[in-house]
Amino acid sequence: MSDPFTQTAEPADTDPTVVAADTRPSALRLTGVVKSYREGDSRLDVLKGANLEINEGELVALVAPSGAGKSTLLHIAGLLEAPDSGEILIAGKSAGSLTDAGRTELRRNHIGFVYQFHHLLPEFTALENIVIPQLINGLDRPQAVERAEQLLDYMRLADRKDHRPAELSGGERQRIAIARAVANAPHLLLADEPTGNLDPKTSGFVFDALAALVNASGLAALVVTHNMELAARMDRRVTLEGGQVRLL
Repeated sequence: MSDPFTQTAEPADTDPTVVAADTRPSALRLTGVVKSYREGDSRLDVLKGANLEINEGELVALVAPSGAGKSTLLHIAGLLEAPDSGEILIAGKSAGSLTDAGRTELRRNHIGFVYQFHHLLPEFTALENIVIPQLINGLDRPQAVERAEQLLDYMRLADRKDHRPAELSGGERQRIAIARAVANAPHLLLADEPTGNLDPKTSGFVFDALAALVNASGLAALVVTHNMELAARMDRRVTLEGGQVRLL
């Protein structure tokens, strides 16, 4: 199959305070990220100058207890929520000074999301679920269909392309959700417990598909998981302690 993933990113300057593995081009860079929430008359400080860098081709596990700030970090990395202060770079592009429209464009072009529940459109086939986000992003239909078929083939689901989500197993739905998330060739994939609803065997199969996709495409992936067995198979494992990102 031809390679449907073409990705480039400007390398970021080296910062020794940022948790990073090597000097490959940066897909995600968080520097000094602070985020607090008001709870009545009190303030909850969730992130306290958090630093994290994930490079192209890296698969990183985020493992932390409930309430540590995993969802907050993921939302900020995905430009779904703005930090109180700090810098966010996606594929070398700063999100800090962008308008809402600019953040939306940066997110649409460079970030893919996978959640614990697949969120596939039930009335559309597997193929159509992968085609639709490409059409929204401006690709013409023949190209979108070709890319969707390539991704389904890569995920070993070519024979399921005309099936709707209700006709697919949980593992098949999650693999289609992953394929949809990378259909627009993002630099960064953010996954929130993508195998959380699956049995151990199916979880392993879905993770294998995700890891193979990262290796083949060169995109970066940050995966929130409570599954320590899967976390141990990733390139790096980080956690949140006291509002800071730490290596495990």
